[in-house]
Amino acid sequence: MEALSALGPLVIKIGIDPEIFGIVGLEITWHGLFTALGVVVGVLMAAFLARRAGIDEDTIYNMALALVVGGIIGARALYVLEHLGDFRHDLTEVFAIQTGGISIYGALFGGTLGAAAYAAWRRLPRWGTMADAAAIGAILGMAVGRIGCLLNGDIFARTTDWPIGLVYTHPDSPSYPIYSSVSPQLAQQPVTAYEIVGDLIIFALLLFVLRRVFKRDGMIFFAWAFLYSAMRFGISFLRGQDIGGYWVGDDLVVAGLRTAQLIALAIMVVTPLAVAYILTRGGSGPGRAERRRLTRA
Repeated sequence: MEALSALGPLVIKIGIDPEIFGIVGLEITWHGLFTALGVVVGVLMAAFLARRAGIDEDTIYNMALALVVGGIIGARALYVLEHLGDFRHDLTEVFAIQTGGISIYGALFGGTLGAAAYAAWRRLPRWGTMADAAAIGAILGMAVGRIGCLLNGDIFARTTDWPIGLVYTHPDSPSYPIYSSVSPQLAQQPVTAYEIVGDLIIFALLLFVLRRVFKRDGMIFFAWAFLYSAMRFGISFLRGQDIGGYWVGDDLVVAGLRTAQLIALAIMVVTPLAVAYILTRGGSGPGRAERRRLTRA
């Protein structure tokens, strides 16, 4: 990467090939690599916190497996539903997840459903403790996974003349043919970088601040859902634009909002209600010994 001073002091040119290498017909991409790393990092972080809360290893990793499988299925399924036209002529592309094309909200919904289904099947207690640990692991894993999107250039953002921006120069980058068709120095908003920073800020808040403030199981989970949705709602205004006569990026759905923003609004309405329920239900949350383990981690 090198600075593109002609456009501004913080505009960065990225000329990395999205494909790392190919083997027996399978493309290994930066997107796929960092998605996998994000899953590993997120699971390890959640497992660490769950162990500190006294949850046994088998329960942790079985729950993690259900969450990851559900998350992968949900991430791809929601993306495909949002972009059905892109898969109309080649249905095999539906399964080419390593090349990019996942929905974060699909991952959140699918992972939550997968974990909840496993917990219900095994009749596991203390779902709130496990959900809180999973939320902290998830936001860290999401930050790692987005590094692949940043390198690939597969998130299309509005063009910008701000001092900070991104220009993709590798011909195989999804952004290159779109933006270079107008100008080889047409910079776009670094929305992926903004989201990585936002994810890390939320991770720090959940791990070092809110975990020591909230006294009820499940509160961290809903705080994560609310904070991420609020961040994504704002950042989404920088995604999608008419470039060279055709629209790229997330489609507008209603009232100038995108699907991700509508989902974010719904979550931001539901989560305060869920928190109110937790605060008003019976019980006093985790015991003193368990709370001590949670806050020491």
